[in-house]
Amino acid sequence: MGRRARCRRLQQQQQQRRPEGTEDGAEGAGKRHDAGWEGGYPEIVKENKLFEHYYQELKIVPEGEWDQFMEALREPLPATLRITGYKSHAKEILHCLKNKYFKELEDLEVDGQKVEVPQPLSWYPEELAWHTNLSRKILRKSPQLEKFHQFLVSETESGNISRQEAVSMIPPLLLNAHPHHKILDMCAAPGSKTTQLIEMLHADMNVPFPEGFVIANDVDNKRCYLLVHQAKRLSSPCIMVVNHDASSIPRLMIDVNGKKEVLFYDRILCDVPCSLQLRIATRGAEQLVEGGRMVYSTCSLNPIEDEAVIASLLEKSEGALELADVSSELPGLKWMPGLTQWKVMTKDGQWFAEWDEVPHSRHTQIRPTMFPPKDPEKLQAMHLERCLRILPHHQNTGGFFVAVLVKKSSMPWNKRPPKLQGESAKPRDPVQSSPAGPTGEKAVGPSELERKLDTGIGDAEIVQRTEDLENNGNKKDGVCGPPPSKKMKLFGFKEDPFVFIPEDDPLFPPIQKFYALDPSFPRMNLLTRTTEGKKRQLYMVSKELRNVLLNNSERMKVINTGIKVWCRNSSGEEFDCAFRLAQEGIYTLYPFINSRIITVSLEDVKILLTQENPFLRKLSSETYIQAKDLAKGSVVLKYEPDPTKPDTLQCPIVLCGWRGKASMRTFVPKNERLHYLRMMGLEVLAEKRKEGTALMDESAATSGPLEDDKVSADQRAEQAASPDATSTGSDSAGGATVPR
Repeated sequence: MGRRARCRRLQQQQQQRRPEGTEDGAEGAGKRHDAGWEGGYPEIVKENKLFEHYYQELKIVPEGEWDQFMEALREPLPATLRITGYKSHAKEILHCLKNKYFKELEDLEVDGQKVEVPQPLSWYPEELAWHTNLSRKILRKSPQLEKFHQFLVSETESGNISRQEAVSMIPPLLLNAHPHHKILDMCAAPGSKTTQLIEMLHADMNVPFPEGFVIANDVDNKRCYLLVHQAKRLSSPCIMVVNHDASSIPRLMIDVNGKKEVLFYDRILCDVPCSLQLRIATRGAEQLVEGGRMVYSTCSLNPIEDEAVIASLLEKSEGALELADVSSELPGLKWMPGLTQWKVMTKDGQWFAEWDEVPHSRHTQIRPTMFPPKDPEKLQAMHLERCLRILPHHQNTGGFFVAVLVKKSSMPWNKRPPKLQGESAKPRDPVQSSPAGPTGEKAVGPSELERKLDTGIGDAEIVQRTEDLENNGNKKDGVCGPPPSKKMKLFGFKEDPFVFIPEDDPLFPPIQKFYALDPSFPRMNLLTRTTEGKKRQLYMVSKELRNVLLNNSERMKVINTGIKVWCRNSSGEEFDCAFRLAQEGIYTLYPFINSRIITVSLEDVKILLTQENPFLRKLSSETYIQAKDLAKGSVVLKYEPDPTKPDTLQCPIVLCGWRGKASMRTFVPKNERLHYLRMMGLEVLAEKRKEGTALMDESAATSGPLEDDKVSADQRAEQAASPDATSTGSDSAGGATVPR
């Protein structure tokens, strides 16, 4: 190419990159679009001949649908949102969406183009999930759309809406979890599926402590804090976030009537990453209870990551697992049955139909488990057609694969009889005490116990050995410290211990008296995150998670658990109780409180949420009468809907407040305030929020600075979720997480 030609090309490229607003901006923008440039970056060419050749050869897409399949892959995914189903406000949010925001979009045009109104996902129950093709760019071009966008952002931060890809909602639904189920989410981050599982636990909001729980795990320490950020928005005492490699996640123990037993899960979600899939699925199957259900899912359409993993797992289970037929469980969902035959292709396009064809030079990259079983009868008995493959062009979603497994009996390597001491030719390794004692003995990590479990030792023997280990240790009662770092080889922030409040702790009687707590209040489930000094925050977990914590502190790394229910007020000693209520845990705590409850009207709620510190006289006469004789301190503000006025807010509201000398204030995070105001028909625009009218962060509303100089993991969770995120106040941070 000559110099003149190079100069001409350079000039053309400069013209293509010229931003709008410069000379010939409109024409330049057209050229830039035609040349495939957007904001100075070349458009991604969405073509891959080898990809197309691979999937065409496997016949994953029905005949005659290939062009639609490829076209769908090249288009951006629609935005999808899910209304959290367990909160009592879900119906109100749905009503608000359908009758206010969606109606405003019906006849709206932006740049001459009609805006598509969001539509419900036909297969998601109760119209609680919706999808829309509106992009962020379009959302900012119209005042009505901007308001809708603000609504989505605010409600997402409040935990009332989750932005989640449509197909990722499928695995939790097929898990069919109930409030009494013990659930393990093996690869949980960023946490959208975990929040669905939490919602299922709290299907009945009248039960503050469901029998079940969710243990959400992720191997990446930083992603665990993103998981905390997602889970904490739902304010559940039944969620625990842990940090382990899912392929070797430790087997946990629980106390059952004074005897240690292995914890088996009723439901396991195995939404695997693009590696170690078979190992992770195998580990999940080991920890599943007989009769339990495990969902295996991937965001891949490749049978090597899908059917091959399921076939290998079924084969090694020797009948302990079987695929469930879930074809009728999600009416409206379009899916393709699983494959029973497939081939393996190398990166250079070479095909292998079976393992025998693979040369030795490729044995490290291609493994026997990648191929379908040879035996036709065995293959037929697996019923691989019961797997679900979701194709993008069928319902405008991402591609996805789901298989639902049911455990019929113990895995074959777990039901072999335990060897007697005299039968083994090789003596067993001596059991060492845990944790490390003054003599320098090493702590026993999960690896040793798991190695013994996986080599045929029965559960009874493991239980006895675990009891011996813990009885010989020097662990303090009620203190669940972090695991031994040398044995666990875990990275990331070092977490503070979980310390349950002793029964004779003088801290609790004043709290019990001040709030007239019901005798049924489970005080043994209260914990803090410090072993010395003043207890500044009190958290609460369910009794089942307490059981898990107390019996596995040396076995697992817990990142976060519990919800904050009380906070020490800096001037609390002046009152009868040093601890005020925390909004995060008020819905869990409220059923046990019998004192300091003020019933407020809807107008009172509006005043309390839009004025910083209103005088008592500004509230209704009924509210004033209830409050005037109360001593200063924390109060519960309760709104009960009036069924005779269907046009008013029809869901109950419970707020934490503070009765001052002559005024009343609320301790509610900003986004939660916005949510309640919105449900009452009031819209607070961004401009007003910037001016500071009506809404202020809870940190500004406290009657004194909180005495907590530690960096909380929830702040790290906020940072993980967004680089620009900031804490909105003491009650807006959730979970018992105060790492050093």
